[in-house]
Amino acid sequence: MSELTFEQMLEESFKTIRNGEVVDGTVIDVKPDEIILNIGYKADGIITRSEYTNEPNVDLTTMVSVGDEMTAKVLKVNDGEGQVLLTYKRLAAEKGNERLKEAYENKEVLKAPVAQILGGGLSVVIEEARVFIPASLVSDTYEKDLSKYQDQEIEFVISEFNPRRNRVIGDRRQLLVAARAEKQKELFEKLQIGDTVEGTVKNVTDFGAFIDLGGVDGLLHISEMSWGRVENPKKVFQVGDIVKVLIKDINDTKIALSLKFPETNPWANASDDYAVGTSITGRVARMTDFGAFVELAPGVDALLHVSQISRAHVDKPSDVLSVGQEITAKIVDLNEAEKKISLSMKALEPDTPVQESVEDVADDASETYEDTTTEQ
Repeated sequence: MSELTFEQMLEESFKTIRNGEVVDGTVIDVKPDEIILNIGYKADGIITRSEYTNEPNVDLTTMVSVGDEMTAKVLKVNDGEGQVLLTYKRLAAEKGNERLKEAYENKEVLKAPVAQILGGGLSVVIEEARVFIPASLVSDTYEKDLSKYQDQEIEFVISEFNPRRNRVIGDRRQLLVAARAEKQKELFEKLQIGDTVEGTVKNVTDFGAFIDLGGVDGLLHISEMSWGRVENPKKVFQVGDIVKVLIKDINDTKIALSLKFPETNPWANASDDYAVGTSITGRVARMTDFGAFVELAPGVDALLHVSQISRAHVDKPSDVLSVGQEITAKIVDLNEAEKKISLSMKALEPDTPVQESVEDVADDASETYEDTTTEQ
């Protein structure tokens, strides 16, 4: 056997490596765009910026120092210039994928800052492994602009794991839905009919306002906004308003709210405030052919029948009255149970012979009330 030359012996003293092999090395030089490693091979290993991190334009001298120990994966044993091309980020991503696989199987909640805002969602990175969170799974409500999530740390679970097809999908929405459900459960256990609670106006519609009570929405119907009449909720409330409301009813997950607090009920002292024979001033709220409804106080309307407007003949109320006009009349009937009051202007006219009994006036008004129940 012939003796080996010095060069052959030196070459054989170095280990052999193959593409795809994981190697350990020591940093012997760092440039802004590459790292040079001594990997115990006849050639040094090179890690370019793009093979170290996904972050563009990073200065590697701020990330790695000479003397650092690193583990990398061989991409090419000979890059064409006699050097070994290595990758750090792909090896880290492989380890990251193992971490994601474990989290997926265990339904573990992960936390990471948002690395990138994409057209269809968010991208986060776990140990150099990327996770895509579609826009539909970012929140439990529709969000058109996702830019607010940039660099924000968020929690999510892995709902789909298929790295071979580059499909690792994160889901933040299910965590928010679960948290909201738990919060709702706790809140429903505390809420009682008759409670007064504070909430925030979340949405206003033509028929009412939805109030956020702290994780649970309640409906404040237009009919419960005031003891008086409310024509347009949007003129009364704005989104963001803070209001104190009364829990009127709870039916499963539906909560009915009210601003008609018992202590402010205008009918509470009706027998004293609206006693028969009392002269009272009110404002004409609306009119029909048979009479005018006069607002005595918010939530208290009284009927002035056309026959009781004047001792002179009146064909219809609009001939002598107008909406918004202030009038003075006498209370000729009070029905507290049905919340009905009948008025007479004619009874206050001087020297007016009494040609109708109070009972007759009340009967006429009562019949009219029955015919116009839905109108009020």
